[in-house]
Amino acid sequence: MSIFADNIVFLRGQKNLTQHKLAEDLILTRSRYVSYEYGNAEPPIEVLVRISKYYNISIDLLVTVDIRKYPLDKMVNLPGNKILLPVVVDPEGNKYIEIVPQKASMGYLNGFSDPEYIESLPRIQLPFLGHGIFRGFMADGDSMPPFADGTCVIGEYVEQLEDLKKGKGYMFITSEGYTFKTFVKRNKNTLTVAADNTFYDSYDIPLSNIVQVWRYVRGILPQDYKPYYLPNHTNLKNLVDEAKRSISNLENGILKFKA
Repeated sequence: MSIFADNIVFLRGQKNLTQHKLAEDLILTRSRYVSYEYGNAEPPIEVLVRISKYYNISIDLLVTVDIRKYPLDKMVNLPGNKILLPVVVDPEGNKYIEIVPQKASMGYLNGFSDPEYIESLPRIQLPFLGHGIFRGFMADGDSMPPFADGTCVIGEYVEQLEDLKKGKGYMFITSEGYTFKTFVKRNKNTLTVAADNTFYDSYDIPLSNIVQVWRYVRGILPQDYKPYYLPNHTNLKNLVDEAKRSISNLENGILKFKA
């Protein structure tokens, strides 16, 4: 039997439904539905969509993951029922926070909906964060300013883009990797975001490129971290202007001396 066949047999058993009842609910003949459970036939896409909506489970999960190994109450649906977000818990039911190393960012893009991949990530627990789904992302080098190299940035999963708040920091997981940015506004087909350093211009991320969004909640600093402080941009501009005036005065002095 295929993974899909095993999954629909398991799901029907979870709901304690007969093949006849389920076939009726899916607007199929019993013989046609049974052929899917026995693995004698593969359903067309419109039937896959019906089954996906019936159980509120994504198609990719139905056909690629043996869900008997991963209780559904440990997973969270993403918007549009496209994929599922695995959530790992300990025997007492406490949620773990998985940590995604920066060097594994591309692997995360391929495996973020795979329970086995999520279980392979290092994880911690921070009980004081309370309810919610949290994940940590490691800053490496200049990958996520203003966070120092080695900082673990903890984010809370955002289910709907409508929940984004202007001026708040988020970890945006895109088809190119992940980046920490401040949310500016939502446009028709893009999100406008800005870097913490206002010397850099804001830019747009196409909605089609966005995989996940995590709201910044905490940062765990690396060992031996020492904060440093830069002058604010107004003071920095004043310093530059003062330097320009000093250079101009020096040049004028030199010209007078030569005269």
